[in-house]
This record gives sequence, structure tokens and C-alpha cells, in this order.
Amino acid sequence: MIAALNTVAAVAAKAASTTIPIVFSSGEDPVRLGLVASLARPGGNATGINQVIGEVTAKRLGLLHDLVPTANRVGVLVNPADVLTETALRDVQPAARTIGLQIQVVNASTSGEIDAAFAAFVREQVDALFIGPGGVFSNRRVHIANQAMRHGIPATYSQREFPEIGGLMSYGTNLTEAFRQLGVYTGRILKGARPADLPRERSGSKSRRRSSPAPTR
Repeated sequence: MIAALNTVAAVAAKAASTTIPIVFSSGEDPVRLGLVASLARPGGNATGINQVIGEVTAKRLGLLHDLVPTANRVGVLVNPADVLTETALRDVQPAARTIGLQIQVVNASTSGEIDAAFAAFVREQVDALFIGPGGVFSNRRVHIANQAMRHGIPATYSQREFPEIGGLMSYGTNLTEAFRQLGVYTGRILKGARPADLPRERSGSKSRRRSSPAPTR
């Protein structure tokens, strides 16, 4: 069998085989991606855990607004190469309009581009930051959180690992629990269960905030 830990791996595994059992973890809609036929009845050879990353985008922006109610202009940092970016932008733009926020989207996929993005946010005098999901940002979380603190810009993140190392706040999927559930499904299939008979699971969301306030300009 194949255990796919993210959306890119899940799509590649599904394209490679229609017979080998696949368990995936994905932040995208698995039906839209063609990974399963439906959420309750996956059919075929794949099932998995949905991290509901896109579904909590509006909530995360709302929590940021609650924390910084005077903010009018929010910078949005995304990685254009990440498969989750399209979903994040699709959800954050209408959510911003509903709250009455202006957003400035800046792309970055390297440490140098992240530095350039923060320079742009400072130059444009954004009031807060919305950091998009994805492995590139997660792997550079210390760099990103330090940049936000250095410039005194309140920022919200998709993973609790950011506030654990100094970021202000997060709201998103508990990835540890998502991967635990992935292991449970993998074990059930190895014991004889069929992916077609295992409905897709949703991984819950968790929020976290630093105890100390973020610096402000």
C-alpha cells in the first residue's frame, strides 16, 4: 500500500495506480481532486484524512480581525507553487470583503523572497499578516515568525508550530492528530480493510496564541 502525506503525493499516487491501496492526508477537497468518488463512499483504491485547511481560512482571518480590530490592510503571504495556495486565496478574498479588509497578496517560495515580501509589507504599511499554508513556510517558520516580530506586524499562521516558536497566533488543522489518524487507517487496511469501505475522515482544527502580545509599530 501507499501512504501519501500531502496533496501532491496523494495525486501522484492515485495517478500511478488504481489497484494499490492508498491512504492520503490532504488539505484540498479529495472529491474535486478525483482522489475519491464521495466523502462517505470513497470507492476505488484510495481513502484518507482531510485537513480542512481551506475551510478554516475565513475563520482564521476573522480571529485576526478580532485580535487587531483597528487593522484595515492585511498582507497575505503565499507560495505560488503550493497546491493549497489556490484554495487559500479563493477563501481569503471573499472573507476579507465581508469583514471590510483590504488585502495585499505577495508571493514567496524561498528565504530571499520571504525577506523581500516582508520589505514590501513594511513599505506598504500593512496592519497585519495572514501567512498562507504549505511546507515551504512551515520549514521556514522561525525565519517568518522572527521577521513578523522584528517589524512589529501581528500575524496569523495555519499551524500551532508557529506560536510555539514565537509567532503570535494560529488556527488550523492539528497535523499531529491528522497523521495519527492516517496511521490508524493504514493499520486497518494492512489488516484487511478495503479503502472503498473506509469513509474519508476530517481532522479537527485547533487554535493557539502566544501568552505575550506581539510588538506593534
